[in-house]
Amino acid sequence: MTTHLSPSAAQRVFLVLTATRWLPVGFVIGVFTLFAIERGLTVQQTLSYGAAQGLAVVLLELPTSGFADAFGRKSVLVVAGVIDVITGVLYLTATSFWQFMVAAAFMGIYRALDSGPLEAWFVDTVHESEPGADVDQALARQGTIVGVAIAGGSLASGGLIAWHPVAGASALALPIAVSIGFAVLHLVLTLTLVRESPRSVTGSRVEQAIESAKQTPTVIKDGLSLLRHNPILAGIVGVELFWVIGMTVFESMLPIRLAQLLGGEAEAGALLGPVAAGGWAVFALGSTLAGRLMRRWGVVRAAIAARILNGLGAAVMGLMLGPAGLVGAYLVTYLLHGMGGAPHATLLHREATARNRATVLSMNSMVMFAGGAVAGPAIGWLAEATSVQAAMVTAGLVSVLGAALYLPAFRHERGAASLADPDLLRG
Repeated sequence: MTTHLSPSAAQRVFLVLTATRWLPVGFVIGVFTLFAIERGLTVQQTLSYGAAQGLAVVLLELPTSGFADAFGRKSVLVVAGVIDVITGVLYLTATSFWQFMVAAAFMGIYRALDSGPLEAWFVDTVHESEPGADVDQALARQGTIVGVAIAGGSLASGGLIAWHPVAGASALALPIAVSIGFAVLHLVLTLTLVRESPRSVTGSRVEQAIESAKQTPTVIKDGLSLLRHNPILAGIVGVELFWVIGMTVFESMLPIRLAQLLGGEAEAGALLGPVAAGGWAVFALGSTLAGRLMRRWGVVRAAIAARILNGLGAAVMGLMLGPAGLVGAYLVTYLLHGMGGAPHATLLHREATARNRATVLSMNSMVMFAGGAVAGPAIGWLAEATSVQAAMVTAGLVSVLGAALYLPAFRHERGAASLADPDLLRG
């Protein structure tokens, strides 16, 4: 039995679920940070509790990806959707550092489950009809959809915070509650739209899950073996260690710096909505530009340029002394962030096969979250020891160094181009 979905139909489902996956994120992006500070956490505690999310991803990413590869993408996506709803409720009710840490741990479980199956389902569904077909343009469109969805959610979030209809509650609580509702919608659509060929498995799903968990050491070993025997893939995945340092600046430090400049978390939250909306709108533009740059420059050159410029943009954010300058630097940085996503994803898919595609994607995600678990507390400590601005500049400059890890892929792409057409070397 096949999925009975054509490549075009699979792409429509892929993009719809991408939109509903990321729309609720728009409502809470940056809000969780301000919400924690409003509830009494320090800057260092706010940047540190997220380490629980990174730890959960590191422990669960590869085993859950192995489950997706063996037993089907849809079942993992559904479980992820349920965890997402629970996570939202935990954040909404958290009042202490440890409660925020528990919520972050559930977020890590969700991200571990969610990081690869939808993309892997789409690519494998396309390859059922068109074996080996490149999906770089669909991935570029996905990045555009992500940007538009998060921008819309962020804009609505800022409006809800400014409206603040319930005087006795925090203005920051309403967008969190709304995001939970949209997470439920995404879960329903996943159940309805994803169609997948049944896997040849035996025993109950509980027994399969237990067996998969028992294979955790083997799965981790196999995942690390992929990196050890493929230096190109190891370099691509290693970029995430530096990328996440820059992301800490323009995702976690931005709300904190805005609150400093504007005088309060609620004031920053009201502005953060339209600012984040603008950021994700230019992220969508950056993803669109990435498709053109990959055709003109090659995939690896586009990835290197985006990585360098994005890190420099994060550093410039730390140099800004007023809200207008900070917002302007943020918008440029997020444009460059969007330009980097599709080239990076395309390089990952070049090194993956249908057998291990979800594992490769999960390895990439696991490395990012492991890096974030270290980077967040370290940058928080640096901000407390020096200043928020100094921490932002330092982290942005360190992030630039990740571009060097694309060089093995660049040499490989250049060599392949020279074999195919020597004239390409002069392009």
